[in-house]
Amino acid sequence: MALSCKSLASILAILSMTGCTIVPGSHFEGIDSGEQTQNLEQDLEKVNIQIIDSQLINKQNQARIAAKPISSTAGLNVSNYEYKLGVGDVLTIGVWDHPELTIPAAVQRTAEFDGFRVQRDGTITYAYAPNIPAAGKTISQVRNELVKRLSRVIEDPQVDVKVVGFRSQKTYVTGEVNKPGVYPVTEIPLTLIDALNQAGGLTDAADWRTVTFTRGDKTEIIKLDDFYAHGDISQNRLLQHGDIVHVNRNDTQKIFVLGDVKKAGSVTLNRYGLNLAEALSDSGGLNEATADANGVFVLRKSNVEQTGIIANVYQLHAKNIAAMVLAEQFELQPRDIVYVTSAPLARWNRVISLLLPSIATVDSVDDITAN
Repeated sequence: MALSCKSLASILAILSMTGCTIVPGSHFEGIDSGEQTQNLEQDLEKVNIQIIDSQLINKQNQARIAAKPISSTAGLNVSNYEYKLGVGDVLTIGVWDHPELTIPAAVQRTAEFDGFRVQRDGTITYAYAPNIPAAGKTISQVRNELVKRLSRVIEDPQVDVKVVGFRSQKTYVTGEVNKPGVYPVTEIPLTLIDALNQAGGLTDAADWRTVTFTRGDKTEIIKLDDFYAHGDISQNRLLQHGDIVHVNRNDTQKIFVLGDVKKAGSVTLNRYGLNLAEALSDSGGLNEATADANGVFVLRKSNVEQTGIIANVYQLHAKNIAAMVLAEQFELQPRDIVYVTSAPLARWNRVISLLLPSIATVDSVDDITAN
């Protein structure tokens, strides 16, 4: 059906009234003039726009190296570690050459069942040595006190004291580990890394960058990635009673890829990081027929109170094949937005595709009127 001049005039009239709002697809449009435009211009002055080139890559690499703490290889000093008893701990006490002072464990009973439990008042009671202070004491201190008291009735007593039940001190491992739970503090020093290993290691959904360590009313962030990947032993901690180790999920460690890509959505930032090329690849790549290769943007929010900048915007000119090498070196950060715009011709084609049904409808109305 041929298009009449009247139909074309009607469509042009519609376009003149709607302006550019009819243009669909991945393209940002401005706002009307007036006070809003003035506010927009003020906001744009607080946006830092940079081209992704070799100079920017070198600058970011230097900043990353400068921000990285110096790896500590000193480790934790546990040579002087001694377990301190607490209420609920169970001890076995033996005196050499004096079996009458040692309660043998029965066949159906364990040493822990027959042992000497630290009572609520923090003491233990043994033959000829009642009410020995034990809570807060080390094994050697309790042994010395036993020797001192038994010396009154036994000549040169040889006393052996062992802990067979660690009940008083616990640490908690929660979050994205394979076996979250309560883990006892024993006579063997328990470090944060040891506790995570006892908990079966981290799950696939764990965030290696923000493991929280809480002691009392203080919480700090432990970067496991620095420990494992860079050998920063300073990230390790010697655990004490009541410490909480929580492994967060990596839900917040995401990159958002939007615009004219084959599969828009979010991409999870793994423990090894994510660069711009990987993010675009995980999203299926650019739509070669419609995407603007010079319109690849990375939007990164900034702290406006500290820097005076609302956001940093980085633009990649992907028409140059060397730009893909730069994309592979450009490291993304959590919550970055990667946006790909459409080519001007593609936007015009979308307008035409929307207009054709309307033109056909108007032309049909003209035919009906003419008949």
